[in-house]
Amino acid sequence: MQEINLRNYAYLGDAVWELYIRKKTILMTNNAKKLHQLTTSMVKTQFQCDLLQFLDEYLTDNEQELSRRARNLSIPVGRRGIQHEYRQATAFEALIGWWYLNDKERYVYILGLLEGKL
Repeated sequence: MQEINLRNYAYLGDAVWELYIRKKTILMTNNAKKLHQLTTSMVKTQFQCDLLQFLDEYLTDNEQELSRRARNLSIPVGRRGIQHEYRQATAFEALIGWWYLNDKERYVYILGLLEGKL
């Protein structure tokens, strides 16, 4: 399998996470405004940062290394105000993308762990 850039894992993870959340939130309400609020509350930077912190004790050494490397990626200038949170969210998304492509069983396990936080 071809090696993928960490930024690309994060890019994919962002889409995978949003789709997962959208699948959950469409079952919660038919109100478009409420649907948008529910979805955005679970895909925003701070929420993803909190989820990564929760997952920390469950991560393998390799996953912690991937997370560390993703947190150290350069960030867009416009994000400097929330740099720490943005870096954590990027690490969370990179892990989601990595699991989605490379270890579906682990991906499903992690989503199960996160269920109680959603």
